[in-house]
Formats: sequence, structure tokens, C-alpha cells
Amino acid sequence: MNRLSHQEYALILENIDDAIIAVDMQGMITYFNASAQLFSGLSEKQSIGQSFFECFKTQKTLCYLARTTLENGRSISSHETITLRTSNSKQHQVSVTASPIFPASAPQQGAVIVLHDLTRVRSLEGAVRNADRLAMIETMAAGLAHEIKNPLGGIKGSAQLLQMELEGNDELQEYTQLIVRETTRVNRIIEELLNLSRPRKTQLEFVNISQILNEIITLQKNTVSDRGIVFAWELDPSIPDIPGDHDLLMRLFLNLIKNSCEATQDHSKITIATRIDTEYHLRLPDTRPTPMVQVSISDQGPGISIPELEKILTPFYTTKESGNGLGLPICQKIITDHGGMLEFINRDEGGTQVKVSLPLLRNQSEDKTAKG
Repeated sequence: MNRLSHQEYALILENIDDAIIAVDMQGMITYFNASAQLFSGLSEKQSIGQSFFECFKTQKTLCYLARTTLENGRSISSHETITLRTSNSKQHQVSVTASPIFPASAPQQGAVIVLHDLTRVRSLEGAVRNADRLAMIETMAAGLAHEIKNPLGGIKGSAQLLQMELEGNDELQEYTQLIVRETTRVNRIIEELLNLSRPRKTQLEFVNISQILNEIITLQKNTVSDRGIVFAWELDPSIPDIPGDHDLLMRLFLNLIKNSCEATQDHSKITIATRIDTEYHLRLPDTRPTPMVQVSISDQGPGISIPELEKILTPFYTTKESGNGLGLPICQKIITDHGGMLEFINRDEGGTQVKVSLPLLRNQSEDKTAKG
């Protein structure tokens, strides 16, 4: 059996999702893989030959683990999640293990520090909790909607007949109009519940995300023009078409953009950006990691409190006077059916940023045509 060459070992380390940093006994960085550069915001040129403790001087726990391994020659791991703040203000939740480097029958030559990113793990855990909660609501909604919808139709029909009988009696007709109006409203809520419990099958085709967003903004511009709200674009024109249900994605982004318009202040800006996310990939069986297309919608509103963030995707939870709390759960359902992720972030400069990540699965027929 042939041993791997140094180049092959290096190639493996460069393609690992974990950040791997090697230091010598003086704490000088000797190896800094691609993930380490991504997590830290430092390039290979900025890190190789530099002091680990200087590069990460604000990360006290990280420095403690590395120093302990160098001094004591033993492996040590973080018992708690460490928040790694990068030079470009991003944050990564990581777990850390530091291990000594011992060549065969030789003194310790340094240490290797491995950082495992938990940011997406935490997001996935939250998504699983929301999915479990949603599944319970869906089961309940299916039975409840059936029991309510039929008698509701009878109530509305009877009120309409009574309204015809009371023609000319404005005072009594006011009550029958109220009955018709309220039964219509309840029926609309039931229909949205049924969308959660029995959504229509996703009809995938290759769609242009920029075109969908442009259509929605064209609709929304007139709606918010009297409030002085403007839209800013930061779209990546190189993003190819991705598989998606055009109507469902229209509904998704229309809902999210409307929410941002309602949350933001008058005479403010809503920024809509698209990019290919280089940090996270979708891993499907027997395929190479698939990058994600990220759509972000940033407003200048008051932001979302931590208690609200924990409940924001719970059906029927709403902070709006006229809302029914089903809009965002339906958005979550649409994204999940597309194999994507939904994330809400409070921006340091104020306001909320909503991130939608969708898998960039290429059109194979187009790829074959391009190759041919």
C-alpha cells in the first residue's frame, strides 16, 4: 500500500471544513488551512510566521488552550462553545481542541489547534426544533380545519340569506355584514393553516432569483413610496438559475420584504443582496458539496429581541396588531421544502437582517451544452 505524499496530505487538510492551525514551540504559526483563514479573517500571508498569541490576542480561551498544550504536552478541549470574532466583524461559534505534535521518538515540536464550526449546527438544531413544533401544529390544524370549515360555511351562508331578508333594515344588516366579514376572516386563517398541513407539491424548475426579487420590488415600491422608503440593490449577476418553485419563492420573498417594510422606519433604506455563500455547503449523498445561494434582506427597524427571536417561527405568534402569526411559519415551510435555511440576525448598526440560503444545484443540461 502506497503512503500519501506530503502534497496529498496538504490537499486533504486544505479541504477539511474544520480550521487547522499548527504552531511551533514558540507559538509561531507554521500551518494555517483555508478554513482557518475563513474563520479568522486572516490570510495565509498574514498568519504564517506570526505569533499565534498575537493573532488571537482577544481570544483568551483559545490562547489558554494553545499555551497549556505547549507547556504541558497534553491534549485539551474547550468545555464550552467559544465565540470567535473575526477581523471582518463576523462571528463563529466553535469548539476547540489543542493537541501536542510529537514526532516519532523525538521531543514535542509544537501543537495543532482544531476549530470546529458550530454556527450552522446551532442553526440546524433550531430548525429541527421549529420543524418538530410545526409538525405538531400541522397535525392539529388538519383535523381542526376540517371540523370548523364545514359549519363555518353554513354560518356564512345563513348570514347572507338573512341579510337579503333584512333588506332595508340598516341597523340589523350591520350585524349580518359583521358575521359575513368575520367568517371570511376565520376562513382565510383556516386556509393558511391548511397550507401548513397540506401544502401543494413543490413544482421545481430553474428560476432566476434576481428576476423574482426585481418583480417583487417593482410591486412594493409604489406601496411604500409615501413613507419615503428606498430599496438598495447588491445583486451578484454571476449567480446562475437555481431549482425552485417560482410561485412559492415569489410568496416567500414578498412576505419577507413586506415584513421588512413594515418594520423599518420612514425615510429609511432596505438593502437586498444576493451572493454565493462560500462558508456553508449542502452535502447530499454521493455528490460533491453544493454551495448555497444567499439572499439577505436588511432593514433599519428596531431589531428583534432575543425572546422574540426564539418564538418568531412559532405558528400564531405575532407582534402585529393585524397579524395572525402564520406568515413566517409558511415561509419556513417553503424554504425547508427547497432544502434551504432561514436565519434572522440583529445588525450591529441597528435593524434586522433576514438570510435565506438555497442550494445552488446546477442545470445539468446547460452544463452539458456548455461543455459541448
